[in-house]
Amino acid sequence: MGVHQYFKSLSDLEKLYRCPGKFKFQEHSVASHSFKVTKIAQFFGTVEEQAGNKVDWKSLYEKALNHDYNELFTGDIKTPVKYASKELRDLFSQVEEQMSKKFVLREFPKEFQSIYLERFKEGKDDTLEGKILSVADKVDLLYESFGEIQKGNPESLFQEIYEESLMTILEFKEMVSVQYFLKEILPDMLNEKFIEHSELNSITKKIIKANLSD
Repeated sequence: MGVHQYFKSLSDLEKLYRCPGKFKFQEHSVASHSFKVTKIAQFFGTVEEQAGNKVDWKSLYEKALNHDYNELFTGDIKTPVKYASKELRDLFSQVEEQMSKKFVLREFPKEFQSIYLERFKEGKDDTLEGKILSVADKVDLLYESFGEIQKGNPESLFQEIYEESLMTILEFKEMVSVQYFLKEILPDMLNEKFIEHSELNSITKKIIKANLSD
């Protein structure tokens, strides 16, 4: 028992694969996802900071690094399922938070419990850092699904994930970092050679046009 169990559990995140039960050309673990989201969040934070917005870097890094640790207790839930309704999403969050709380109270010394209870809470809030996390999380998911589409994966789920991720990113269209992503990064992604190139281009432009015209 103790913090040893927490350190040990970090290796379990390397064996916890995202989007289970579907054929994938490349597997992505929760551990690798957390690393990528943190790197993406760091870049978006830099874009925001250069635009004159104040970034709480400690908060951003803690949110990004810890945002999916709770999946250790529930596994990765497919995005279209998890986000099928607000009620279902809230239920998943409550279950994860309760299981995480039990783990912290059981394994962490008392002097660290309040700190880790806070760190393992849902980080996607209305702060700038919470919004950056929301976007960075979906950008990595966008790249994961794009990679499967690019390689010719026939599973329709990955197109669903791609579309849902892009629509979620566009919910934060007022952010400087999202505007930068749409203008400078996404076009480069779509210019890469891959199967169904014109179709995905068309879908992307349709989603962007619909959401930016709101």
